[in-house]
Amino acid sequence: MHGVIQPVGMDVRRHETRLTRLRESLYGYRWFLGLVVTPTLLVAAYYYLIASNQYQSETHILVRAAEQQKPQASGLGALLSGGSVDAAGPEGMSVADYLTSHDVVATLRSKLDLVNRYRRPGVDWFSRLWGGDQPTDEALLKYYLAQTKVEVNSGTGITVIQARAFTPQDAYAIATALLDLGDQRVNSLNNAAYKDAIASQERQLRQAQDNLARAQGAISSFRANQADIDPTGTGTAQTALVTQLTGALASARAQMVSVGQTINRSSPQYIALARRTAALQAQVDAQQSKLAGSGGSTIASQVAGYNELLMRQQFAQRQYETIATALDRARQQVIDKHLYLVRVVNPNVPEKSQFPQRGRVTLTVFFSLLVAYGIGWMLVAGVKEHAA
Repeated sequence: MHGVIQPVGMDVRRHETRLTRLRESLYGYRWFLGLVVTPTLLVAAYYYLIASNQYQSETHILVRAAEQQKPQASGLGALLSGGSVDAAGPEGMSVADYLTSHDVVATLRSKLDLVNRYRRPGVDWFSRLWGGDQPTDEALLKYYLAQTKVEVNSGTGITVIQARAFTPQDAYAIATALLDLGDQRVNSLNNAAYKDAIASQERQLRQAQDNLARAQGAISSFRANQADIDPTGTGTAQTALVTQLTGALASARAQMVSVGQTINRSSPQYIALARRTAALQAQVDAQQSKLAGSGGSTIASQVAGYNELLMRQQFAQRQYETIATALDRARQQVIDKHLYLVRVVNPNVPEKSQFPQRGRVTLTVFFSLLVAYGIGWMLVAGVKEHAA
């Protein structure tokens, strides 16, 4: 039976030998197991057994002005300009900056109940939002920025918005809310531009319109008080009348002088000429006194006052027309620079969780620790060799 039936004690000794060898082998790799394998297994256990699934909704927007863009260069011009397309303007950058600001977080917190969406039942302790029942605004903003990504492509000007949450519906709701807030931001920028460019011009136009109305009202009141619809025309007619009477007076005086040389001045003919000359002189004096006398109710003073009112009315008219033209030009500029938010890609309801990226994170941790372990092993081996 020798060689067929093996003693029991020999099997036990062999088993103990194998365990001893295994322990010795594990002890020899204790640093590798403790610094590389064990942390990797812990990370893998968390991500594959504990970490909650996260869903991402994505949307693309483009903020552009109404004015037509300059034609793009082609050929050599494109090469000289670097071949870039329309870059994102400051308006697009400002919208992206707004979507990552505390203002947006405060709005989402009040209108979308953002805190509870980041604390859904079943979410693991490491992934959920911390900070007690009511986290501070700073804590919520920090967590929001970790869950939300807003990037502007400087070449195309398209803003990519990515919102992560623990349910597909929450991710879609947050992305949709951000899209609406971006639209509201664009509208507020348009309103601000309108107020800056148009409101002041409209106030000036209303003031100029009031000034023009007052000037026209003053002219109407002057005409009513003087009972003369056209003082300038009246003055012109009065001047013509005085000129005509002066001419007639000069003719009468010449005739009287001529007749006085041939006949006696006591003759009826000369007396008639003298009376006619005196009558013309009285009319000329009366009409000249009416036209430009020393009183304040003369035609000359009336015409001067009327002309001053006309000058003010014309100045107010020109001022009104200038401001109206400037307002039309400002309105056209505002229309040309009016901003629009174009929804390039609408938010989607995710069907499959994309985060956390378990395999990628686990492999990254493993290879990072492996590289660090290799560097440390080489340093220790170098020190031992130098010491030997």
